Amino acid sequence: MAAHTQKNNKPGKSGGKEAQPLILPKTPAEEQRLKLERLMRNPDKAAPIPEGPKEWAPRAPPEFVRDVMGSSAGAGSGEFHVYRHLRRREYQRQDFLDKISEKQEKDVDYLQKLEQNKRAAEERTAKRRKKREKLKQKKLLAKKAKMEDKDKDDGDMDSNSSGEEERKEEDGEEEEKEDDAETPSFIMGRK
Repeated sequence: MAAHTQKNNKPGKSGGKEAQPLILPKTPAEEQRLKLERLMRNPDKAAPIPEGPKEWAPRAPPEFVRDVMGSSAGAGSGEFHVYRHLRRREYQRQDFLDKISEKQEKDVDYLQKLEQNKRAAEERTAKRRKKREKLKQKKLLAKKAKMEDKDKDDGDMDSNSSGEEERKEEDGEEEEKEDDAETPSFIMGRK
């Protein structure tokens, strides 16, 4: 170890990697921290990501069976064990196939359920959208009707008010003439 340190610390040569003290992790958390520190020393370097475990699959059944189990009497004592292993292997294979088919059925059911939920959500959304549009149209029509009524009233008011103002002016002039005749001129401010 000392020779390695001297080798890196020779004058005139770059040291390459720095000598680091050996740290033994005492807990899993400390081990994880050390791994992270090592990864973060050089962030450009790719981090090793292990692949998940492969799914177990049984051995395929043989295409050609050499030792066919016969039903003749007088089979040897070792044949039972061969039969037992073959039977166990076949049961495992059938269980595996059953599990795969069950998993596929569940996946299909899940996808159908997702599609059904999506359709139901779209229907609810469409129904609510239609309701919102209806309310919006109703408000718009009410607003238009209100504006038309207001315009009518303003139009009537304008024609009525101009006619009334002319009538009031005429009436006012007549009243002033009548008042002038009744009140003395010094009260009116005339000479």
